[in-house]
Amino acid sequence: MATVARMSRRLVPRTLTSTLVRRALSAEAAQLAHDPAPIIRESADRVKWDYRGQRNTIPLGQWAPKIAVDAYVAPNVVLAGQVVVWDGASVWNGTVMRGDLNKISVGFCSNVQERCVIHAAWSSPTGLPAETLIERFVTIGAYSLLRSCTIEPECIIGQHSVLMEGSLVETHSILEAGSVVPPGRRIPSGELWAGNPAKFVRALTHEETLEIPKLAVAINDLSRSYCSEFLPYSTVYLEVEKLKKSLGISI
Repeated sequence: MATVARMSRRLVPRTLTSTLVRRALSAEAAQLAHDPAPIIRESADRVKWDYRGQRNTIPLGQWAPKIAVDAYVAPNVVLAGQVVVWDGASVWNGTVMRGDLNKISVGFCSNVQERCVIHAAWSSPTGLPAETLIERFVTIGAYSLLRSCTIEPECIIGQHSVLMEGSLVETHSILEAGSVVPPGRRIPSGELWAGNPAKFVRALTHEETLEIPKLAVAINDLSRSYCSEFLPYSTVYLEVEKLKKSLGISI
């Protein structure tokens, strides 16, 4: 039998085999060209997604970011989870606030400048609240990193500063640029600190403490000129006015 198989392979030329394959493929292609293409209809249940740009607010589980009506949040800021931006506050370009493990709050008339990263841990090693709390009239300098810290009213955090878990900056205090506050460290009220790790430099004068809230107010006044760039969630009333005008509703 093996001899017969070898002889049959010798008798059938390879050119004949390749010709038969080409004919079969040509017949299949002609059949496909003759049959009409199937019509694919879009399902009525398909979700319509908006891919026009980056998602500014990201719900995580049952939590969604909350933004006050008169707060300014730049278009390329990302807020995720348990984040609250209070009245008159401003969050500038490139900042990321990730409230997946705990709460993040930006207080009244405070400002978070460009490309800051703010997040929070489950718990604090000092026993203090693990949420990241920024109270009123606080200025957070650009490129700063904050994690599970508390900043009391009327403070200035210099750019490129790092505040670790459980750290506390008391009211009327200033951190110079590039300062690093280790976990659990307390910056007393009315003092200037600097360095890595942050160390006491000097006490602030009364005039210097009066200038701290003025800086926060000046930066937030600047954000008023960018009201057209507010996140949709903070300008719902404007969208309602547009809808009423388009429908001819005078109420």
